[in-house]
Amino acid sequence: MATLSRKVLICIVCVGLPTAASANDGVPKTTDGHPNLSGVWDYRSLIPLERPERLAEKASLSPTEAASRQAEARRRTKEQDKASDADRGAPPKGTDVGSYNSFWYDNTAGVESDVRTSLIVDPANGRLPAYQAGVEVQAIGDVRRDDAIARLRVGGVGTAGPEQRGISERCLLGFSSGPPILPGGYNQNIGITQTSDHVVILNEMIHDARIVPLKEVPRLGLTTWMGESRGHWEGDVMVVTTQSFTPKLSSFSRSFFSSAGNAAELNIIERFQRLDEDTLRYEFTVSDPATYTAPITGVLLMQRSNEKIFEYACHEGNYAMRNMLSGARAEEKLIAETRN
Repeated sequence: MATLSRKVLICIVCVGLPTAASANDGVPKTTDGHPNLSGVWDYRSLIPLERPERLAEKASLSPTEAASRQAEARRRTKEQDKASDADRGAPPKGTDVGSYNSFWYDNTAGVESDVRTSLIVDPANGRLPAYQAGVEVQAIGDVRRDDAIARLRVGGVGTAGPEQRGISERCLLGFSSGPPILPGGYNQNIGITQTSDHVVILNEMIHDARIVPLKEVPRLGLTTWMGESRGHWEGDVMVVTTQSFTPKLSSFSRSFFSSAGNAAELNIIERFQRLDEDTLRYEFTVSDPATYTAPITGVLLMQRSNEKIFEYACHEGNYAMRNMLSGARAEEKLIAETRN
């Protein structure tokens, strides 16, 4: 684990972000003349996906507000990053013991000059558009539909079997690895390996990798967790289009802990542009007419990292799944014995 994803250029200019039309001629190039995207990129960010309602139409923070956001994140990290007592006893019955301590989380800003109030730039209010009528929405704790449980990106709600746990808990798909790639708390690194006709995008989270042809290759049409990606160059911007997601996956959602509809009609366009030696601009556009009333576009700035991508041995280290299910069986046995 390391210690340390429709263009809307007018809206992006409004909040001071470099656009795809402002490529820096000084970026490293490959022998075939394209910008060199290879390397490890850190996509941590304090910017939420959606703009908080209290900020209304405010697209960016003032320098003072941005500094306060960063200071608060550092304060919270310092306060929470305390060593656990190795001799501590069991927590009180019914207590939520939480998860990792803050040592494992990336709780500081990535590109500090990015002071926007949301990753979403279209719709212009920084919020997700409305769902289509009849779209099923479910969150952790909502047990209305068993078939929706499996589509939750992170945790599930049942303990009858692994099928009732979330996709990430089952090590099927990283909750932040995408597409689209979104900040997700920890393991927020991707490794890009670029050749003249392919690019490999390796996510540290659950070590998912996409091998993307950068030439005309027929699509197979097979549905998968990460879809089927094809790429091409538009000037200095690498464009990747992904479709054919399995309908077992939820569509794009406002939270890793919720599901909305399914991904059967989901189409994602990603744009990768290296702005300078240390900055990669990542833009994603989500289109799913079966789930949302309008497309969604977001922008995330990534910073070059000198860290390595470490192995995320998810299945091999997934003791929590076994513990949850075995604990549930023990509880059921105890209840049955008590009744008898």
